[in-house]
Order: sequence, then structure tokens, then C-alpha cells
Amino acid sequence: MNDSRGIVSRRLFVSGMFAALSTAPAAVAGASASRAAVASRSGVLWARPTTVSLGRRTVSTWAYDDLLPGPTIRTTAGDTVRARLVNDLPAPTTVHWHGIRIAPEMDGSPGFSQRATPPGKTFDYVFTVPDPGTYFYHSHVGMQSDRGLYGALIVEDPHEPLGYDHEFTVVLDDWLDGVNGTPDDALRRVNTTMHDESLTSPALGGTSGHVRYPYYLVNGRTTDDPMTFTSRPGARARFRVINAAADTAFRVALGGHRMTVTHTDGFPCEPVTVDTFLIGMGERYDFVTTLDAGAFPLMATAEGKRGRAFAVVRTTHGARTPSPDGKVPELQRQMLKYQDLQAERADQLPPPSRTVTVTLGLRMRRGGNQWMMNGRLANDPMRLRVDRGETIRIVLHNDTHMWHPMHLHGHTFQVRTSDRGGPRKDTVNVMPRKRVNIDVHADNPGEWMFHCHTLIHQEQGMMGILGYGKPPQHKHGMAHG
Repeated sequence: MNDSRGIVSRRLFVSGMFAALSTAPAAVAGASASRAAVASRSGVLWARPTTVSLGRRTVSTWAYDDLLPGPTIRTTAGDTVRARLVNDLPAPTTVHWHGIRIAPEMDGSPGFSQRATPPGKTFDYVFTVPDPGTYFYHSHVGMQSDRGLYGALIVEDPHEPLGYDHEFTVVLDDWLDGVNGTPDDALRRVNTTMHDESLTSPALGGTSGHVRYPYYLVNGRTTDDPMTFTSRPGARARFRVINAAADTAFRVALGGHRMTVTHTDGFPCEPVTVDTFLIGMGERYDFVTTLDAGAFPLMATAEGKRGRAFAVVRTTHGARTPSPDGKVPELQRQMLKYQDLQAERADQLPPPSRTVTVTLGLRMRRGGNQWMMNGRLANDPMRLRVDRGETIRIVLHNDTHMWHPMHLHGHTFQVRTSDRGGPRKDTVNVMPRKRVNIDVHADNPGEWMFHCHTLIHQEQGMMGILGYGKPPQHKHGMAHG
């Protein structure tokens, strides 16, 4: 780590070149064009307090390079990312590269594999990206990722098998920072108030979340000043959808179109065509569709919260702009299920040699609930030991009344939906009182965070470890900002 003063150039090199915040090769209309230009000139991940525009409202927050989302990083599988974090925040911070099979010391996991970077200091992240796909990056300290500290990481396939004309990156978020206090204020409110019983969803098995957010965003924009993705009639478009939210699952549909899902958390799957899909925090889905003539709503309803994020897909200049309050029938039609998804044969994992169970639990306490893994909290975490080269089956048993999007660092796993297999993922939704089987191939030694991506649950204790061999001597624990 170095002192941040005297940095001559604030540029982020991705294999020698930083790619602008864009949806290349497609053109993006409106305010997004100027945002892309700023990102291309400012490559370093410069974390600092700033103000950002959500559309018609400007708020104070923390962000990378004064952008929301932060600058999109584009690279190619097998290349090296070199990203200098400059911390001008009033608190320590890190960058986690969500979904990337990475060396532990580059994972941005405070208390596990690196110390959080103090205010006024820098940290150089240098790593090779082994797999193509849709990923993202975010702070992994306290509630910081519920501010503006996140951005897309797109890893292109040098042998891309999909045929498409345009590509769009869609980053979904729930937002309250600078509107209803800060995310830390929200955590304190959750710890001291009764749960909002109206936050429910049958698709999520009951309780949908803890917080009803004032805004839900697509690429940092509210419904009153939405993002516009511009294409042409008949074009084949690829959409990369990322849920960077802290407490909200989204139900996604493109009005007037069906969508063919092609990737789950970066990995290809056998194509499956649906009308809508539910995406939990930390998940990513890619889909392709042939665009009709007109202007269409890209709708992401906040599941169980009565809010929505909204963007416009426009292929005809004079077409009437859809309303964010309009109905999108596709949202109530065929929804994607994990059982519909199947990894490509090359990505199937070998059979597991043993099975372990991880029980997701809850202990009710005054001053805040305690969300646990095998009865343990993050300050004294459960540790699953693995040996390099083995494949284990982890049975995720949700013994609570809420769903949990469970994320494993440093690995992908195969969700075993049947004897035939299932999709490759790094984040999986486990519904209340249900079990999900995931197979993990131990091919990346280290001490790896394994946690719920509901940020409040993570902060209230639902954090464990997947570790190789004997545990290290240092004590694990989360760093809080």
C-alpha cells in the first residue's frame, strides 16, 4: 500500500487499456453518453464522498470516480486487470471482484485475505480473469456497497459463440443513501424496529426483505429520468443484467418480447426462453432477444415491495416512450426456474466425494436479529474444510422464514437441480424452509468468504468460511466501516 498523494495518473489499465463505461458495441442515448466519456478519462477506482444525480434528484453518497454505477471495466478472458484503489473515504474500504476465481489476496475480503485499505492510502489489485462472463465489483466493508460503491466488470469471450448485434449492461439497485439517511442508519432502524409485515412475496416464499427503498435504479437512474438503450428494429440484442442491490430481488421483463437466457452468473447454459426471471442480490443473467420496432419498457419490479426500476429500449426514433407506470404482461407470464437451467457439458462438475450440510439459522435478539450458519456468527465463523482437488456437495438448509441469496467467493458451483445436473453459479437463492444442493470443486486454495448477499443478514452474522486444509493461525473476522 502507498500514500495516495502525488499520483500522476488516475488511469486503470485492463490489459493495457481501460474501456469506457459503455454498452459497446451499441450506442446509448441521452445522459449515458456523457457519463461514458467521463469514465473513459478517469480509470482509477477513486473512492470518495461525492454527489450523484439519480435523475431529477441529486444526492450525497460514496462512489468510485464520482459515477453511479462506477466505471465499467471491460476485458477479455485470460487478460490481466490492474486496478488501483485510491481511498479518499473517511473509512477503510476494499474492492471485491464478485464471481471472479481470483487469488485470495486480491479478493477484497477484509479479515480473511487482506486488510481493508485505510483512508488516504491506495491498494493495487492485479489479477487474471480466467472465465468470460458478466460480473461486478463492490466494496466489502460494512454497509458500504449499499451506497454507490459498485460497478460492472464485463469479461468478453475471445471465441464468443453467441451471435448478436448490440449489447447492453443493466445494473439494478435499491437506493436510500442521501434520501432516507445512510445505509448504516437503515441497519440501525432494522435492528430496533418491528419488521414491515407488508413486505411479502409468494415467489420468495414469504418475507421479501427488510427495507422499502425510496428509489429503485437501472444504471443509476430513477423512473422519472430513465436510461435509454438505443438499437434498431430486427437487431439481435444481448442484455447483461446485474443485481447490485442490498435487500431487493427484482422480477425482470422486456415489454413485448420474450427472452432467451444464455448465461447464469457468467457461465453459459443451454438456452431457455421465458417471459420473466427473478434475480436475487449478487446474481447475474444474460439474455438475448430480437428487438421489434418501437420503444419498450425494460421493467424490473422490486419483488414484494411495490416499487420498480425502469429503462427504455428504443429501436424507432419517433415511437412513443412507454410509461414507468404501465403494465408489462410478461411479468406475470412464464418465469425462469433453476430447474429450467442446465450448464453446458464442458462446465459440468465431477460427482462429489462427500456431502456436508450448512444450516441457515436465525436467533431473535433485542437490538438486532442474529443470522447464523451452522449456529455460528461472522465473529466466530463456521468453517468448511476442503482439500484441493476434491468436489464436495453442500446442502444449504434454510431453517428460517426468509430467503437467502448465498454467495461463495473464489469459486463457482453447480446447482444440482436433478440427476442431469443444473446451472453453474456463484450465488444461489435458498427459499425459506427449503434445501438447495450445490457442488463445489476445490480448485482455488485459500480462506474464502461464504455468506448471504442480503447485506443486513451479512452484517448481522450470516458469514462463514470455505477453507483449504488446516485453519490458519490468524483469527478471521469481518471489518466494519
